[in-house]
Amino acid sequence: MYGAGWKMIVRLLPGLALLFGLSLAFGTQEQPPSEGATSDRGAQRPVVLLTVADAIGPATADYIARAMAQALQQNPELIILQMDTPGGLDTAMRDIIQLITSSAVPVATYVAPTGARAASAGTYILYASHIAAMAPGTNLGAATPVQIGGISLPGMERDEDKDKDEAEKKAGDGAADELSRDHADAMSRKVINDASAYIRGLAELHGRNGEWAEKAVREAVSLQASEALALNVIDVVASDIADLLAQIDGREVNVQARKRTLHTAGASVTEITPDWRSQFLSVITNPNVAYILMLVGIYGLILEFYNPGGLVPGTVGAICLLLALYAFQMLPVNYAGVGLILLGIGLMVAEGLQPSFGMLGFGGIAALVIGSIILLDTRLPGFRIYLSVIAAVALASLFILTAVVGLALKARRRPVVSGIEEMPGKTGRALADFQLGRGSVFVHSEIWQARSESPINKDQTIRVVGVRGLTLDVEPAVTSETPAIEARVQN
Repeated sequence: MYGAGWKMIVRLLPGLALLFGLSLAFGTQEQPPSEGATSDRGAQRPVVLLTVADAIGPATADYIARAMAQALQQNPELIILQMDTPGGLDTAMRDIIQLITSSAVPVATYVAPTGARAASAGTYILYASHIAAMAPGTNLGAATPVQIGGISLPGMERDEDKDKDEAEKKAGDGAADELSRDHADAMSRKVINDASAYIRGLAELHGRNGEWAEKAVREAVSLQASEALALNVIDVVASDIADLLAQIDGREVNVQARKRTLHTAGASVTEITPDWRSQFLSVITNPNVAYILMLVGIYGLILEFYNPGGLVPGTVGAICLLLALYAFQMLPVNYAGVGLILLGIGLMVAEGLQPSFGMLGFGGIAALVIGSIILLDTRLPGFRIYLSVIAAVALASLFILTAVVGLALKARRRPVVSGIEEMPGKTGRALADFQLGRGSVFVHSEIWQARSESPINKDQTIRVVGVRGLTLDVEPAVTSETPAIEARVQN
């Protein structure tokens, strides 16, 4: 009896266990999580660290975009952007700001280590971040926009043209210089006003000091870390990452119009460094590297055209030129500079094909140097072609040009050794007696028709004195070398 009862209980145990598990599961889902449980889960989520330690350009924006996408896969509590930058390009800066403001995860920009700065574009990024932090001994500011020649902010071209036309009607023909200055001042005011409005809007996102932000744009002022904290420009001054995480733990931030409490105390930090693609893009978008790639590409294609079938110069040149073009389309290029560089190279090539004793070549070097100087029309730090690089290219071109001109002059002084121009002075042998001053001669391993004012007999040694079309003017050779010449001809 007891045995049958135990068997029934054993059979019912799996079903009872399943029912017990389901009841626990539904019971857990129905219970709202407590505040303490939320904090525990938040503390377990990692913090992702990104690092920017250079001028902000296309490579920086690409790195941050892909790194933030990778970070979101880890469901992080916070993304920290550790920054040390002198500034950068407006387009790259705005791309980064859009990534930060649209991020579903809070972003803290941390100016570090000690001695770092967030100048120019870095100040805008700092203002756009959910948390703005600095290490002691760092500074920010100097956010006045640097206008790029030939490029204005979007939507301004039509207004500028309208203002210029109105000013021309008012000024008349006698005030062209003043009109030009007024037009430049109007453009500068528009750029600064746009930048001021932009940074004040970023300041309002997180309740920071908008007045000082506008002052940083209009007057290019700067602040060090403690002053920035006192003026509500930043939120935290932290000595390192651990100190930053400890200070912002429990702080509320506004993420996509929703309040969110940070739980960062004790969180693990995962760093995402630039991969090979970001590093490669950073190298080729360096203006100096792009400039050298362009020259190598052009010279490589020229060598391939000079020596068809070489393949190596043409292949290397095509690859380098395409990489340079890819880099230049991301950089503020002045196409007048590109045109001068191409003109300079063309003049130097023309010097090699049609020597002008340096006139074309030196003009080409001058055009190359001027084009290189104005190639990147910007004063932004990190986006200039070094004068040392331009000087090295100019000296190398001058050396090659001097060698070409020297070889041309040497070739000009060298006696002619081939062609019809070398025939005068050559000696040969008459193949038959001349009749009426005409006959055939054997000269320079060739049979020529010849004429002579003096009688010439068969096998007599003759000397060429001139060429008229395909007929030689000859005369009897009367030199001490005649016997030796005759013997050589017969052999």
